[in-house]
Amino acid sequence: MLTLTSGAVQVIRTVTANPEMPPETGIRIESGADGSDALRLSVAPAPEAGDQIVESEGARVYLAPAVALMLDDKTLDAQVDPQGDVAFTIAEVAGGPPGV
Repeated sequence: MLTLTSGAVQVIRTVTANPEMPPETGIRIESGADGSDALRLSVAPAPEAGDQIVESEGARVYLAPAVALMLDDKTLDAQVDPQGDVAFTIAEVAGGPPGV
């Protein structure tokens, strides 16, 4: 299952903390619409049918079914640059199986 770093947890909680959003708001990761390997992240008010839910310390990530398989042994991290822009990265789990 996808794991979240403390940086990712903090960023996701900040992004979804708007009191006008439903309490189950999270980040949804799905395949890009162009058929490439690119992933699309968006703020989602709730999971969609079939989504895998990853929750850590109040941060919720909803994974579309095909993406859940692809990210099963990965870690999601997030960084905020000095301008306030957020960058999410996905890496192999440390100590996990070797990459292909």
